[in-house]
Amino acid sequence: MIPRKKPEPVEVLIIGAGASGGTAAKVFTEAGIRVVALDRGPFLRNEQFSGDELKYLNRNYVWPDPQLKPRTYRPDEESPEEEVQFSPTPQGVGGGTIHWGGIVPRMTEDDFRLRSLHGDIPGASLVDWPIEYGDLEPYYTRVEWELGTSGLAGANRWEGPRSKGYPTKPVELTHYGRVFAQAMKKMGQSTFPIPQAMVTEPYRGRNAHVNSGFWQQYGDPVGAKSSTANTFIPDALATGLLDLRPDCYVREIILHPDGTAKGAIYTDADGNEVKQLADIVICCAGAIETTRLLQLSKSASHANGLANSSGLLGANATFHEYLFAIGLFDKEVVDPLYPWAGHYMNTMSFDYYQTDYDRGHMLGTLIFASMLGHPVNWTFPGRPTWGQASKDADRDLFNHSMKLGVMVQDLPVESNRVDLDPNVVDAWGLPVARITHTPHANDFAQAKWQVAKNMEILEVAGASKIIPVNLEKITGNCCHEMGTARMGNDPSKSVVDKWCQTHDVPNLYIFDGSFFPTSTGVNPTLTIMANAWRCTERIIHVRGKGRTAD
Repeated sequence: MIPRKKPEPVEVLIIGAGASGGTAAKVFTEAGIRVVALDRGPFLRNEQFSGDELKYLNRNYVWPDPQLKPRTYRPDEESPEEEVQFSPTPQGVGGGTIHWGGIVPRMTEDDFRLRSLHGDIPGASLVDWPIEYGDLEPYYTRVEWELGTSGLAGANRWEGPRSKGYPTKPVELTHYGRVFAQAMKKMGQSTFPIPQAMVTEPYRGRNAHVNSGFWQQYGDPVGAKSSTANTFIPDALATGLLDLRPDCYVREIILHPDGTAKGAIYTDADGNEVKQLADIVICCAGAIETTRLLQLSKSASHANGLANSSGLLGANATFHEYLFAIGLFDKEVVDPLYPWAGHYMNTMSFDYYQTDYDRGHMLGTLIFASMLGHPVNWTFPGRPTWGQASKDADRDLFNHSMKLGVMVQDLPVESNRVDLDPNVVDAWGLPVARITHTPHANDFAQAKWQVAKNMEILEVAGASKIIPVNLEKITGNCCHEMGTARMGNDPSKSVVDKWCQTHDVPNLYIFDGSFFPTSTGVNPTLTIMANAWRCTERIIHVRGKGRTAD
């Protein structure tokens, strides 16, 4: 390493400039507080994005390169680990909001009190959240309006009370969204427009979405997608108080002799080792990488990792698994569905979200219609992959196929965890994250029932062939990472308190999805951002009075 003079200390150091880090940077700087934000990846602008399928889906343009930044997975402690591309969330300014579909429904009121509703579940570590829907509602609204979120207030009958509607109109119905909605109506069920972090009409200088299907897993060249890279980060930079440093790899969080956080050591884009000091350190790198960083930051006083006196750092890891039923339609009977026109996902239902024990399991999930895939990578079990048969499948089925997706609301299990792999290192010579995870029996039951229900819906919709894709193991394919530093009031049973302040280190916070006490049946990013805003406001208020958060 080339030594470098350490920069001036700042009030706040944010590690990870994605969903939570970008939110915190905006709120801090707009309150007049100086912030340094470090991100492991680059700061890509809209003009660097495109609909190049090979570039994005086959060549890891925004996904982490598995050769440089591998992860390992094993189902249990007795099994050998294997190197896999588990939860390949983009590492760059904007984080997961670079490639996200922008699906942002709110958690329901019941999601915050699962243990009160269901009691102790054998094999699971179910708890209630120490906060309620009402604590987050004002911040849900703020994030929605700052992002220009599209949606239709009141359309989801399961949603909690709202203080305000959506700032832009709902996304237009696609052909496959209409097929789903019509089938649900025949079955006596309801659907509604998906709330999406995109602008559907001119909004604060941004152009409207152009109805392209090249959206999910892609960056957006138009700027209609509301990533923090084109919303909150520019807002923070405009204050002149954000020092944004991309391509910086944080290796360790360091402490003062009194046990408080002192700052972090990182390697910058030029290979220099830099020590950045700060009054407050906030981890926003995602539940996997934040856990890894805290475990890499172990010391004599924190032998099991930083902020881990409970022994629960990395435990209770949850990862939504995306499963689906595929419908293939007879081109002689059904009009083309044109999956490339409109958003990748379109139209949603919460009608199977609430627990119904008659189904043989607890909990439920949202379901939604989507295209089957993009032209080069689209596939389904049994699809021919070579020769004339492959060409015929493309010609006959690409425009006559769709999916009904399900996102398994997985139960927390203490033994499902993230730790450091003892044998595998990354390109920088540091131990990589190892994921140990076996789904709970309820996860399998929920997935089996819901995929079967989605098959039933496709049958009503008129599909001539229906193919299920069921749960076998967790692969991290949703890139939704939660639970590894759960929030709670008891320091012996949680890692952070209700303000996401670590119990062990008073000026160290965790704002990413690590804090989730339980998984949900909705995409977690809106909740992550709303909670980051809530906790940042609390820090500003409390620190302004010369106290630590309580």
